[in-house]
Amino acid sequence: MSSLQSDNARGGIGYVVKVYPRFSETFIVTELLAREAAGETLTVFALRPSQDPRFHPQLARVAAPVRYLPRPSKPSLLWAALREAEPWVGDGVARALPELLASEADEAIAAVALAQHAREERLTHLHAHFATSAAVVARLASLITGIPYSFTAHAKDLFHESVDPARLRTLIADAAYVATVSAFNVAHLRGIAPDDADRIHLVPNAIEVERFAYRRPVRPAGALRVAAVGRLVEKKGFDVLLDAFAVLRATGIDAELTLAGGGELADELSDRVRTLGLQDAVRMPGPLSQCEVTQLLRESDVFAAPCIVGSDGNADGLPTVLLEAMATGVPCVSTPVTGIPEVVIDGETGLLTSPGDPAALATALRRVAQGSVDIVALAEAARSLVERRHDARNQARAHARLTNGDLPETAQDFSRELVA
Repeated sequence: MSSLQSDNARGGIGYVVKVYPRFSETFIVTELLAREAAGETLTVFALRPSQDPRFHPQLARVAAPVRYLPRPSKPSLLWAALREAEPWVGDGVARALPELLASEADEAIAAVALAQHAREERLTHLHAHFATSAAVVARLASLITGIPYSFTAHAKDLFHESVDPARLRTLIADAAYVATVSAFNVAHLRGIAPDDADRIHLVPNAIEVERFAYRRPVRPAGALRVAAVGRLVEKKGFDVLLDAFAVLRATGIDAELTLAGGGELADELSDRVRTLGLQDAVRMPGPLSQCEVTQLLRESDVFAAPCIVGSDGNADGLPTVLLEAMATGVPCVSTPVTGIPEVVIDGETGLLTSPGDPAALATALRRVAQGSVDIVALAEAARSLVERRHDARNQARAHARLTNGDLPETAQDFSRELVA
């Protein structure tokens, strides 16, 4: 008997992702842990394994087994996959054949494999993260098996110039529900697919709040310790941060910056540090584990998330590390991009500056350094907001309700209920 056949009683929900585990996607691990803690049975299906040797300690807490789906690229291999499929797949494949043939071969093959896993493991629902290949594969497997699917949309899968609105509308129309991380995203998606607006729901990005002990901020006695964390890509606006940091120091503010993360702009940003003469004040340690990020936040006086809309249209949805900083009690400075002003409310839970404006960002940082803003009030309000709206336990309950079809009369009211 195969290992899959011996696991027949498993049931539950299949989580479909492109890469697992991915070092930068801590929010997926957080969601898995919260749903498992709520008693749900999960299985992870990845289109490919991670090539990154780093992993976060929290990953070891996930009980869900991981299945890696095949992704051969030759179209001819689709027929081989269909021939090798179990006989019961036949009717489903016949029903979905036009869609399979219209898809990329690797996605079609992965979908056939996912369909077999889903039926053999008696899954009752499929949920994908990102409206990209993972959601495409989940949809095709749903067409084959009749098992409903859903997906969570984030940022690049919505705003990048490569996004195909027609494909997105199809994914939405066939889904049992669509979750997305901010009210901004909800409005964006409903604008793309107005006929299916009632399928689209706000399920805010979330963290394990209890892992982030709150500490009351104090005005820095020495150098202002600024932290920034994220992938080193255009939409994060870290070039703007470096320019602002140079302006800040030029005004006589003693400050030091830790810019943590890895990405395609690492060399360019390092060169910018040298060009601006900031080598003695800027540290770039590369990507950090969740534990290291937590420690960095505890040691920082202010957190900067100077997000912008990239030249390719890409923008951040709602950075998880911003929620972590707010939960920790670190005053936050960010920009009103996509869903960020829903959590960083200017003058209430943090400070907002115009995207791409180094002078404005420097002014906000200087206000924190000089004590001209009540950082305690900001931090306390920020922690309260995260506890109310961004606790992973609430996120798990929201997904459970949506998966079970527990919807009120209006989607708008339901979005409010989920974060009440």
